[in-house]
Amino acid sequence: MPLSNKEQKTSEWTLDYPPFFAYFEWLLSQAAQYADSAMLVIKNLRYDSWQTLYFQRVTVISTELVLIYALHSYIKSAPSASKKTSHAAALSVLLSPGLLIIDHIHFQYNGFLYGILVLSIVLARKKATLLYSGFLFAALLCLKHIYLYLAPAYFVYLLRAYCLGSRSVFDIRFLNILKLGVGIVTIFSLAFGPFVLWGQLGQLMGRLFPFSRGLCHAYWAPNLWAMYSFADRVLIYVAPYLKLSVNQEALSSVTRGLVGDTNFAVLPDIPPKLTFAMTLAAQLPPLVKLFSQPSWETFVGALTLCGYASFLFGWHVHEKAILLVIIPFSLLAVKDRRYLGAFRPLAVAGHVSLFPLLFTVQEFPVKTVYTIFWLILFLLTFDRLAPALRVFLLDRFSLAYIAVAIPLIAYCSLVHRLVFGDKYEFLPLMFTSSYCAIGVVGSWVGFLVVFFTS
Repeated sequence: MPLSNKEQKTSEWTLDYPPFFAYFEWLLSQAAQYADSAMLVIKNLRYDSWQTLYFQRVTVISTELVLIYALHSYIKSAPSASKKTSHAAALSVLLSPGLLIIDHIHFQYNGFLYGILVLSIVLARKKATLLYSGFLFAALLCLKHIYLYLAPAYFVYLLRAYCLGSRSVFDIRFLNILKLGVGIVTIFSLAFGPFVLWGQLGQLMGRLFPFSRGLCHAYWAPNLWAMYSFADRVLIYVAPYLKLSVNQEALSSVTRGLVGDTNFAVLPDIPPKLTFAMTLAAQLPPLVKLFSQPSWETFVGALTLCGYASFLFGWHVHEKAILLVIIPFSLLAVKDRRYLGAFRPLAVAGHVSLFPLLFTVQEFPVKTVYTIFWLILFLLTFDRLAPALRVFLLDRFSLAYIAVAIPLIAYCSLVHRLVFGDKYEFLPLMFTSSYCAIGVVGSWVGFLVVFFTS
């Protein structure tokens, strides 16, 4: 039976993961009851016993064995000529500061999900396993629906490389379509079928796609809307001089992570339909190329660009979604120096944008030292392994961007608190997300140029 309104609100945080993740959590709970049964009480919102902390940390790390296996499979599947670059890319993903910040300290289970994604990408490398790639990605969608960002690239690649003949798009392989369709329908039926039978599908969809939340997350993800929001805040102060009208109700509106629309004071409000249209428009060109050139490298490139488009233009994007761009891009970053030039600002901006997730003084040296170590180690390694072709425009942008990022990190993480204390606490968040947005947008433009000219 559908839950009552009272039963739906046991927590201020809505349950917004698909059913397969609930099954995964249920499996964890079978072991968790022996560690500390109190952690299983739904209303214990801020319960943090040491048993709970260690249980979460151990299970996060142990489930990342899936990622290790996937990266090992990626290395094995690589041509012998690119084994070194594949090793470097695999290690950069496994040791990612993003996974350290989000999973090992912030306590989420993204590592094994990205392991499933990487394994699905590896299976897409050979036509013999392409079908299983589609099945695995369908299961991934039922674990965490944020991977819908990448779904268009999978749809086009499976359609062109598996369902249609290699010589002609009119060579329709009906048996392949049947196998793919039956398998995917079966996976989604296992996940959502019970909710259809119970009449709760509408409630489930409302939680998975909460458009009642604002355009921006509580902390702005570094995308186009962060830059738009920053411009609106600046225009508030210059509006009297430019004789611009100001929405007085929006002056007290800040981005909210729980629920509520984001209102802009000077610039027009953005409806969800516009973000969807912009995302689709940005995804279409790489999808067209993928349809006409259905190679594995083009698939990974289109996958990355679909992630870029959804992150940059999507509605209520979480900052953690940047890993959906970084991880597939890592598999191409050392293909040639042009890709590496576009990867550098993304690596800096994407990981630095995650810093506000860890906001205590004790966590500052962990996130900064480890991230700087990772950037130096892998960017230098990638630089040594990438072919010698140089694109000076991208290289210069990367160097300039990194140079400015260093004092910005110091100000936002340390200097602001020393100067202002607890005042203007949103200011360093705004600076971080807005500056990181410049890096992500610049990286996206560079990737587009390389993708369509290579």
